[in-house]
Amino acid sequence: MRIDKFMNAVNIVKRRSVAQDMIKNEVVLLNGVIAKASKEVKVGDIITIKYLKGDKSYKVLAIPTTKNVPKARMHEYVKEM
Repeated sequence: MRIDKFMNAVNIVKRRSVAQDMIKNEVVLLNGVIAKASKEVKVGDIITIKYLKGDKSYKVLAIPTTKNVPKARMHEYVKEM
């Protein structure tokens, strides 16, 4: 699954366009490398987002099969580090 779709599907960001904008501005890293929107996410990958107040990292635990995951089930797909 593409990183921009993944971030939206598991509720890291509210909209895919927000994820694409973050990726375009080079604040999203995938395994320590600046990500492109088309980059595929795999189980075990680390997604890091550079916010002004500090970085947040998420470990990919599973890839969702549906378009969106309920917020209550977010912990099944990503783990905040």
